[in-house]
Amino acid sequence: MILELEGVDTYYGSSHILQGVSLTVGSGEVVVLLGRNGAGKTTLMRSVVGLTRARRGAVRVDGEDVRELRPHRIARRGIAFVPSGRRVFGSLSVSQNLELAARSTRRTGDWSVLRVYETFPKLEALRRRQARHLSGGEQQMLKLGRALVTNPELLLLDEPTEGLAPVVVGELGHWLDLLRAEGFGVLLAEQNAIFALAHADRGYILEKGAITHEGDADELRGSEELLAGLGVTRRMAAVAR
Repeated sequence: MILELEGVDTYYGSSHILQGVSLTVGSGEVVVLLGRNGAGKTTLMRSVVGLTRARRGAVRVDGEDVRELRPHRIARRGIAFVPSGRRVFGSLSVSQNLELAARSTRRTGDWSVLRVYETFPKLEALRRRQARHLSGGEQQMLKLGRALVTNPELLLLDEPTEGLAPVVVGELGHWLDLLRAEGFGVLLAEQNAIFALAHADRGYILEKGAITHEGDADELRGSEELLAGLGVTRRMAAVAR
């Protein structure tokens, strides 16, 4: 396994946010983390990359516990975090955003700025445009490209469909399928359960900071009771199937 969390507890001050969370992500699989707003999905991802340090438990990357390491040292072990929202350097061009990310890593591999342009031709066409002037979908594409040029083993994607038009969400699904085919491990935090389970191999449901269910994507997608707890109606589930 690339990533293994075992009994992780994370706090914000005295507030106990993550409560004994355990999960795994392996190479070449997309694992979805489902839950409503406030369930602890973002906190879990921040705990993995060291932005919010877990107080107890183990966070293992390739078998090594990285819970006490600083975020940049965790990143060097092949973990790339793509946060929610428009987290780009708005005053820099698309090209400058990608080049800066590529220079920030010590890791080597197949992913370069050129390959990002080959994979996302629209970014090459926009390479001189300031990132602040990109659409939401274009910024999401740029954030993913910045992560890829660091040549990670595992990508953490936090709410990537948030605020995107349906056609762009469809493109994002294609990108997830591409990442799996390339052998990346992906941990995807999403509220859009229908989209996420259509592209995931396995999933976990997080409620009030604790894992309440886990299973194959088909199993979770077929459980109307579980999906109802996430706000998915019978009609929405039937359309997805």
